[in-house]
Amino acid sequence: MSRHEGDLSIGDVAEATGLSVHALRFFEREGLFLRPIPRSSGGQRVYELADVDWLLLCNRLRDSGMPIAMLKEFARLVRSGPGNEAERLALLREHEQAVRAKISDLNADLKVIHSKVVAYEKHVRDGTAAGVWSPTPSR
Repeated sequence: MSRHEGDLSIGDVAEATGLSVHALRFFEREGLFLRPIPRSSGGQRVYELADVDWLLLCNRLRDSGMPIAMLKEFARLVRSGPGNEAERLALLREHEQAVRAKISDLNADLKVIHSKVVAYEKHVRDGTAAGVWSPTPSR
């Protein structure tokens, strides 16, 4: 089979998405693609740009904490075609709420960390940093 315009090898897709070849095979085994990935006459996977776009979305969803099971369900719904948009929306809203909660928690963590940075900056500037939270031997 000759390579057509837009046909991408697994190496091309790995480079374009930042996913390893192993991860791409995992995605395929787990049914995370929107279509079966065809093979060349030599048995090599042949991807399209639409597969790369899908994987880039999957990366964002995974990086933001979406569990594989939820991603599989989302992929299943998209593969099923029109008619389940409300289910897709509900799934995405649920994930959006989880991400917003994570951001809120991180902002609270950042506030505490920043207050410590400000306190240490003051101690360093004033020359009073010696002994700030120095560990003491327990007896």
